[in-house]
Amino acid sequence: MWDPWLRGLHALPRPVGGRVVVVAAHPDDETLGAGGLLAELAAAGRPAHVVVVTDGAASHPGSPTLTPAELAVRRAAEVTDALAVLSPGSPVTLLDYPDGATREHRAAVAADVRDVLTRGEPAALVVGPWRGDGHRDHRVVGEICAELADELGAELLEYPLWMWHWGTPEDPAVPWERLRALPLADRSVVLKSRAVARHVTQVRPLSPDPADAAVLHPDFVRTFDRDVEVFVTASAPMPQPLGASFFDASYARRPDPWHLASRWYESRKRATTLAALPRERFGAALEIGCSVGTLTELLAARCDVLVATDVAPSALTSAKERTAHLGTVQYLQHDLADGVPGGPYDLVVLSEVGYYLTRPQLATTARRLRDALTADGTLVACHWRHPVAQYPLSGDDVHRTLAAELGLTTVVRHVEEDFLLDVWSRDPRSVARRTGLA
Repeated sequence: MWDPWLRGLHALPRPVGGRVVVVAAHPDDETLGAGGLLAELAAAGRPAHVVVVTDGAASHPGSPTLTPAELAVRRAAEVTDALAVLSPGSPVTLLDYPDGATREHRAAVAADVRDVLTRGEPAALVVGPWRGDGHRDHRVVGEICAELADELGAELLEYPLWMWHWGTPEDPAVPWERLRALPLADRSVVLKSRAVARHVTQVRPLSPDPADAAVLHPDFVRTFDRDVEVFVTASAPMPQPLGASFFDASYARRPDPWHLASRWYESRKRATTLAALPRERFGAALEIGCSVGTLTELLAARCDVLVATDVAPSALTSAKERTAHLGTVQYLQHDLADGVPGGPYDLVVLSEVGYYLTRPQLATTARRLRDALTADGTLVACHWRHPVAQYPLSGDDVHRTLAAELGLTTVVRHVEEDFLLDVWSRDPRSVARRTGLA
């Protein structure tokens, strides 16, 4: 129900610096609402501090199997186990306030959370429950997080939990204009699923007795098994695509702004890209964002016809000069956000371009590119992985979005610290099978 709507969400920039504190009203809130973020931060060597406000002892009133005190002990162990999966280096603070009584202990809770936020390095980002979630404890803890973030000058993110239960995409209470999607690596998705399963008292019955039924229905749990994690932002600016003016200014400063023609790094990356092509030769090809034509010149030797596009006129002029000796390249000034020019194509190359688009634009573009491929067409994407503040997406975000939206077979995947290279094709066969060797 939610997935088509979530595809349209703008990407949430990954936290790039400073201490992160994730606050949960109950044991398991941190895993359901922010488990992917915790795993991503841990993978980046920046484990977040986790604060759990209540003991969770009220989840099974009337249980014949566990007393509230016994349940509290179990839930504390479960949150520790879950965080050992998601982020083994995360400090964990269990405040042990009575479940369901955050309003009655509000001042004390605020004092304790403030102590964690200001202990050592002050928190740069506070992540807490969404205040509009429809659960009293979530609201109270969310309000405390918002007040403290404002007081301390920290950024605030809020994660919805019960919204996925009571809401629908059309519900006016769903704050679509403030929702952002954090794309998750496959590893983070798997770790989050494993961590959710560690909250045994919540996802499995304690006994056959109705009072011991699982609190979290399997359908509800499945709503958190996504390749994105959704957060409500306070006042984050809407990510904007980098349009023609950005590139015109870049080329005005330097004829080759990214040193494509002079850096060994770029030369090696081009060689890697060409080596990854699953066919020796292609008919019609499209190169998006050709810049000064360094890759264009090499691709043209492998294609009967190559359409090379760029938004910057000065870049196209340089590319034409570089490939003047070739008669197979057609140049076109074009903005990818406006659609796919022409087609169908046997090969589409998207190199260092995808992160200039917003996530919704890239998702739409991926589907358009898929539709522009021939019956055995191939799409190649290559992108820088290091963060760039002004880009709407990271390279990893680009490739995750492309993989999800294209729905094609990955025939080559090359991963380095610096860049990703993926080759998707309508023809799922390996090179050896295509050429009759296997």
